Amino acid sequence: MVFVTGGTGLLGTHLLLELLARGEKVRALKRSNSDLSHTKSVFDFYLQEKAPSTFEKIEWVDGDILDIVSLEDHIRGCDKVYHCAAVVSFLKKDFKKMWLANKIGTKNVVNICLSSGVKQLSYISSTATIGKPTGVDMLTEEQKWINDSDNSNYAITKFSAELEVWRGIEEGLDAVIVNPSIILGPGNWNESSVSIFKVIKNGLKFYTPGKNAFVDARDVATIVVELSEKNICNERFLVISENLTFKSLFEKIASKFSVKPPSILAKQWMIAIAWRIEGFLRVLFGRKQNISKETAKSGMSNYSYSNQKIIEKLNFQFISIDSSIQNAVNYFNTVKN
Repeated sequence: MVFVTGGTGLLGTHLLLELLARGEKVRALKRSNSDLSHTKSVFDFYLQEKAPSTFEKIEWVDGDILDIVSLEDHIRGCDKVYHCAAVVSFLKKDFKKMWLANKIGTKNVVNICLSSGVKQLSYISSTATIGKPTGVDMLTEEQKWINDSDNSNYAITKFSAELEVWRGIEEGLDAVIVNPSIILGPGNWNESSVSIFKVIKNGLKFYTPGKNAFVDARDVATIVVELSEKNICNERFLVISENLTFKSLFEKIASKFSVKPPSILAKQWMIAIAWRIEGFLRVLFGRKQNISKETAKSGMSNYSYSNQKIIEKLNFQFISIDSSIQNAVNYFNTVKN
């Protein structure tokens, strides 16, 4: 039996599909009020008529990674734990919520794995925790965390979570850390990185000059399970398919949707005004803030990441971002989100 946290999210859903395809018995944690409709829709998209019977194989359990008692009950009897649950936000007001979920939640998972005799923990982190020294063109797993004012609160909480995993390793737990870049794939297009598909489909005029790395959710799920099955532990792996400018990514998505791509370069002063206005409207009217100071910084930054280590370790071939975008667009054109 394997245990999965964050199974209703973009990556968690694809991880469940991968584990079930390999014949694993899966127990997945969810909150009592979790919406499983998007998870079921993704199963339908990939498996069609086999989706209902496959979905029924998942043993869903209600709980929370901050509830130690219930978490311990749910993990008991499981050989492996895949920890995907996390809060992702780039709003200053959400720091405490992220600290509790990302840092304290991971601490709880690690402690219970140690006390319950779990054989292996796979932790899904982020490229956000990779140090970004000046003068380095291609970032690798060797880049250590750098305390810097440019670090987002999300990055801080995920790095703190990684420290808990490294502590667990020092105490005898076999664990691996996977650091995916921005994940693309079918899912709830009102949440996380998938929301960019909705924004571009509805019409986006501006693009930022930044650059980042992107990867298909299917690749991340496959790699996480492969590392576990091969018992590769006590190290970390960057998981990225391609490094692209945001302009290039937006154009690719727009092309697949047959809509006009963003054509106006957003200057730094324009972005600065935009996140301040959105912050003001959020405070005044409770409107959702899509642009924050942290996302503005990210959109202006240029980062490239190496996938050489994971390619050599698993002899892995990544899905192209063009194919990844087409897969997601096919889903969004099929399912009403």
